[in-house]
Amino acid sequence: MPELPEVEVVRRGLAEHVVGRTIESVTVTHPRSVRRHLEGAADLAARMAGQRVTAAERRGKYLWLTFDDGDDALVVHLGMSGQMLVRPADAPLEKHTHIKATLHDGTQLRFVDQRTFGGWALAPLVEVDGTPVPEPVAHIARDPLDPRFDREAAVDAIRAKRSEIKRVLLDQSVISGVGNIYADESLWRVRIHGSRLASGLTKPVLRELLDAVTAVMGEALAVGGTSFDALYVDVNGESGYFERALAVYGREDEPCRRCGAPVVRERFMNRSSYSCPRCQPKPRRR
Repeated sequence: MPELPEVEVVRRGLAEHVVGRTIESVTVTHPRSVRRHLEGAADLAARMAGQRVTAAERRGKYLWLTFDDGDDALVVHLGMSGQMLVRPADAPLEKHTHIKATLHDGTQLRFVDQRTFGGWALAPLVEVDGTPVPEPVAHIARDPLDPRFDREAAVDAIRAKRSEIKRVLLDQSVISGVGNIYADESLWRVRIHGSRLASGLTKPVLRELLDAVTAVMGEALAVGGTSFDALYVDVNGESGYFERALAVYGREDEPCRRCGAPVVRERFMNRSSYSCPRCQPKPRRR
C-alpha cells in the first residue's frame, strides 16, 4: 500500500497539472472503481462535469480534490495499485484505465488500477479542528508533515495505548500516514523493537521516534517515495527511489547498515516486520 510520501508525490503532481483546470467530462469503464460512490458511475460523472479543480489535498495516506462549488470533494483511494496519470487526451490508453476525466486544456486525468482495490468517490466536506476534510477522512489524525501536527499531543495519545508500538504507529486515528515500510525504518533508527509496549516508552523516546518518522518520510518524499514495482508512480508515470536507502525493510538476511547483524523478518498483522536483532532487541516477556 502507498504511504504518506508516495501519496504526497501524487498530490504535488495533481496540484501542478490539474488544479485550476475544468473537467469537461468523466468516463467510467469499470464499476469497481466507483463502488464507494454509492450513487453510481453516472451520478459521479454528471456531478464532476463542468467543475473546476481548486485544490489537491492530503491527510496521511488519504488524497482528495476540491472543486469551486465548495460542497463536495473527490476522494481518491489508491488501493494497492492505483495510479493518477496526466496524459494528452489523444495518447493511447494504459491497460487497466478505469476512469478518464477530460480537462478543458486537452489533457486527461486517468485512474489506472491493475488490482481494482482503489477508486473514486464524491463525499461532502466537513470541518474537523478548523480544517475542511471529506467526511470519510474525518476520523484520520494529522500526519507529521502537516504544519498543524501537534507532536506533544501525539506523544500523549501514543503513551495512552497499551499496545505494541508498531501497531500504534499504524493506527491512522493516532498518527496518520505511517505504513509498514516507514514504521520499520523509523523504529530501526531509534533502536526500538516494534513489539515494545507503547505505554512503556518514555516521552523523550517517543519524541525521538516521531522525529525519526518525520525524517524518514521527508527523505523518502525527496526522492519520489518507495517504488518496489511499476505500480507506484507519480502523475507522469515515474518511480521513486527510496528503496535504495532502506535500512531494514525488505532486507531479510542482509547485514544491518549500522552493526552488520543479519536483518530478520517476523510475521506481524498478516504482513511482515523487519528489524535488526542486535540494534532492536525484543522485550522480555513476563
